[in-house]
Amino acid sequence: MADSGKADTTQLLRAWAGGDSGALEQLTARVYHELRKVAGHLLRNERPGYTLQSADLVHEVYVRLVQTNAVEWQHRAHFFAVCATLMRRILLDRARRKLATKRTGKQQSIDMAEMPDLTHLRASDVLALDSALQELADVDPRKSRIVELRFFGGLSVKETAAVLDISSETVMRDWKLARAWLLTGLANRPRP
Repeated sequence: MADSGKADTTQLLRAWAGGDSGALEQLTARVYHELRKVAGHLLRNERPGYTLQSADLVHEVYVRLVQTNAVEWQHRAHFFAVCATLMRRILLDRARRKLATKRTGKQQSIDMAEMPDLTHLRASDVLALDSALQELADVDPRKSRIVELRFFGGLSVKETAAVLDISSETVMRDWKLARAWLLTGLANRPRP
């Protein structure tokens, strides 16, 4: 049953890409709760006063998805990978705006061993992580993409492997190496 659900999602994605607006409504109903779960995972342990809620993040993702044209959806995992990238961009945009309006002092350390919990990070930390990910992408794009999918998107090892068309073992190996590379890079960055 789960496989037919994944196949149905892929068919809806392709129909939507083909211009079927009804497919988007059906797709939304099918994936909304799962996207809210990913967004909630990103936003768990909110600070008091943190205004972005999981529903808001998902709605912003939908707005950006609708504005995106000509995506050739490969499969369900591809859709969630695109959503992970959009969530990352939304969170980075918010961090940049926040940092621009309020300069902060000391950075907190980023725990790459844990899956997403970005709300405790200062805007400067999120931007530092993004900068480090961009540097990693210059050295090894696949490792950077694995971090993006797992850390920002909350994808499992298996889902990440499906998106990148590699083995789960390769994902785990690259995940560990990327985390070590990022932690070293972040530790060596000057503190503002």
